Formats: sequence, C-alpha cells, structure tokens
Amino acid sequence: MARFAAGVVVVTTRAADGSPRGFTATSFCSLSLDPPLVLVCLAHSSSSFPDFDACEEFAVSILRREDEAVARLFATSGADRFPDGEQAHTPSLLPVVGGAIGQLDCTLHARHRAGDHTIMIGRVDDVRLGPGEPLVYYDRAFGTLAQSPHRAP
Repeated sequence: MARFAAGVVVVTTRAADGSPRGFTATSFCSLSLDPPLVLVCLAHSSSSFPDFDACEEFAVSILRREDEAVARLFATSGADRFPDGEQAHTPSLLPVVGGAIGQLDCTLHARHRAGDHTIMIGRVDDVRLGPGEPLVYYDRAFGTLAQSPHRAP
C-alpha cells in the first residue's frame, strides 16, 4: 500500500477531560455526498485510540505541503502535539491545524472494527477551505503534487 499516493490529514477530538487529542492519517476519504460522509481509519495500537473510540465528534485538517513537520509531530507517539496557545479551533471548539487547506467538523455517524483498525465514519457538519497545495504521502515519504500543464486555473 506504500505505492498508493494519499493525501495527509490530522484528525482531532477532545478527550473526556477536555484535553485535545490527534493523529496523522493517510487513510481518509470521502464516502458519500448525500448525506456528506467521510471516513478515517485509526489503529487500535495508537495512543489516541481510546479517546477516539469514545468520541462523538472529531475534526479533520487537510494538510498543506508546508505542513510536513505537523504531520510528523502528530505521527510521533508521546510527542506534545498541542503546545499551549498554538492551536486553532473550529466553531465547535475542536482543535484543528491552523492554515490547513481544509477543515471539516464531523459528528460521528458510525464505527466499524476491521482487523487491527477502527473505521470512523463522520457526518460533515461544517467545512472551511483555505489556499495552498496538498501534502501527499507516497512510498513512505512526504511529497507534493507535480503541476500539470493542463491543470485548470
């Protein structure tokens, strides 16, 4: 699966005590337009798993090519992913990555256990878009999309 190029997102929520939690994912995609649903997969071995297994809402930040350090931070077990005063928030007060090219507020629609992961399906309640080019992950490395000469402006 390393040969499949994927966009990179950070998924966030709040734990029962109100503290922010998050992880980096490439297993994210649109699932339905009506109703608007997205899915993301989280490993049961993740330190964030218990909080996401109990959450009823989460946010997704679609990362820009300049956000590789953010992606690495949220993928590092035990790292301080939310330094004080450095996080942005959604209108529903979920933490998000400031400056992301997309921020989605989601209400949990369903959870499905599948092997060593849980598939979280979220109903998209709100979307905010920003400028920039996406960060992608391919062959175990971060990269960007090549600009096509036929790309519409």
